[in-house]
Amino acid sequence: MAAEAAFLVVFLAFAVAASLVLSALVRGERKRDAATVTDRSSAERAARRDREDRP
Repeated sequence: MAAEAAFLVVFLAFAVAASLVLSALVRGERKRDAATVTDRSSAERAARRDREDRP
């Protein structure tokens, strides 16, 4: 009975820790993406440059 309780505690601790790590990673990615946002005209110019580079 004690082994099952210990396993349950370890499993729940791992589940909570994993969800916290995942949310921290998502939050960091959201901050990084917010810093690299471009406006529509800049995006269109970049798309045209990509198109002109092709043969």
